[in-house]
This record gives sequence, structure tokens and C-alpha cells, in this order.
Amino acid sequence: MQAQEYAAAKWALGLRMPKGATDAKIERAFNDGRILRTHVLRPTWHFVAAADIHWMLELTAARVHRALAYAHRYYELDVTIRSRAAALFEQALSGGQHLTRAELGACLARAGVAATGTRLALLTIDAELEGVMCSGSKRGTQQTYAHLVKRAPRVRRLVRDEALAELTKRYFRSHGPATLRDFVWWSGLTTADAKRGLDMTGARNEAIDGYTYWTCGQGGMGAARNGLVHLLPVYDEYLVAYRDHHAVPRATASRGTLSRAVVAAGYVAGTWNAVRTAGGLVVEVTPQRPFTGRERHALKEAGRRYGRFLKASVSISASSVVAR
Repeated sequence: MQAQEYAAAKWALGLRMPKGATDAKIERAFNDGRILRTHVLRPTWHFVAAADIHWMLELTAARVHRALAYAHRYYELDVTIRSRAAALFEQALSGGQHLTRAELGACLARAGVAATGTRLALLTIDAELEGVMCSGSKRGTQQTYAHLVKRAPRVRRLVRDEALAELTKRYFRSHGPATLRDFVWWSGLTTADAKRGLDMTGARNEAIDGYTYWTCGQGGMGAARNGLVHLLPVYDEYLVAYRDHHAVPRATASRGTLSRAVVAAGYVAGTWNAVRTAGGLVVEVTPQRPFTGRERHALKEAGRRYGRFLKASVSISASSVVAR
């Protein structure tokens, strides 16, 4: 799951878990190393289960490296510098150390390697892709890095075809119906690999409005339940995991944006923002079309669910929601 914004990604996980899931429980799983945060699939952060991180990196790291090639040239980070930095990171993290990016940068500086800002970020990403390190436990509000083998000692090995089939199956079970282009975008794999993955999983397809959509496993192409409303965080998989925006119905003006979305019956029906007040959090909704009475009720329940997740008082700004 994409985890570019850490707090938002925790809510994205909570939305897909049983209603008893809370921010605190997910934070605890992250600090314990059951959920890891690293760069995989594409050059951005993702949450990955510790049991899956090794085979996923082996499958996709080369493609992410390729996507970063221009940045490496621009910042003059050749393979020699990247390899040296990875070795220094590994040494610094030995013995179970959890270090911030700034502390890792200081380790490089002591060894005569100048790296700050984007240059340092690229070196940490490279070390992640090489399986040297991943997220460590948080230190207050700061993110840290830790040795990957220490965080995920149980290495699940899959041969390449097994890994390709597994990733394909997981995507189309959790994101389908979706197109081949969607999967290529989300996974970072080549079109040829994506097609092979579909062949190996026995996925089903259906042509709709000139697009071929694929599904895998149980479930079909049925419509979303009427009246169901979700408050999606920024960078939610429902919006960013598809290349073809037809997969997620939304107003033309909202296409390509990454705002927090209010989704009603499968459609993007507005945006939202949480404002902290003396009485708790107020969710301010900006509709893109009028909400029905049933959707207004569901929106309030979505706000209550968000409140249970945060263990906070959450209310909906009713003045911003127009009924029909």
C-alpha cells in the first residue's frame, strides 16, 4: 500500500481492516516491525508486510532503480558512491541501531561522503532497494531506519515467476476490476511481465466501454453499494493505484488531484479536511454534487468511524453538505 504520507497511510490501512482497528494499534505494529515502510514497486514509500518485503524487493527493485537512473546522474551518484553509502549505512545500523536520516547523513559525512537533502534521500532509497535497510521504529515523531534482516529475519523466497504471479493475484484481488495499464502503473513492472502474471493467475476479463478489465479470484464487476460513504486519505490506493481514471468515477475537474476524497457509492463526491478545535476534530466537507439523505447519514457514520480510529471526537461540518 502506498505510504507517501505516513499518518494518512495508517488511516488507509484502518479503512481496510475490521472496525476495531485504531491508529494506536497500527502504530504499534509498525514499531514492532510487523508493518514496514520502504521504497518498492515505484519510487515512493509503501507499507509492506514484513513477511513479503524480501520477495517483493527481489521482483521490483531493478525497475525502481531504472526509474531513478536520471536522478542518479543528475545528482552525480554513480554506482561506486551508492555502494559505499550502502556499506556505511549497513555498518551504522549493525547491532540493532535505529537511526534517523539525518544521523545516517552524519555517518556519511564522517566518512567523507557529502550528502544532504535529495542527494541523501536518493542514497537511502538505493540502500532500501538493495535490501540493506527499511523503516525502524519511530523515535517520538521522527522516522528511523533499521537493518532489513533485523526487522524481517524470516525471509520468504519465491522464484521470479512465483513472485510475479503472487503480486499479480494480490493486485487484481484487492484492486480489480482493473486494466493491464493500471497494473503496469501500480507495480512498476513491464507490460510483458504484467501479461505473463495475468496468464499465470487465470484472471478473468470483461470489456466495458472500450476498456478491458481484469479480476482475479472471487468477486465480479458489480456496482458499489448505494449509500456507502468513505473518507479517503490523500494518496489512497482507490485513487492512485489506477492509470485509467475511468476505473474510479469522479468529476472531470478532480482528475489528477490527490485531495482527501469523499467517496459515495464508489464515486468521488467531494473532498474533506479535518480541522482541530477545542471540542475535537471537525471534518469539513466540500461536495462536488449534492448528497442524498441516505448519504448524509452514511457520511456521519464515516466521521464516527474516523473518530473511533483516532480515539477522538469527530463531527461533520453539516453546513458544507447540501442534501437533495
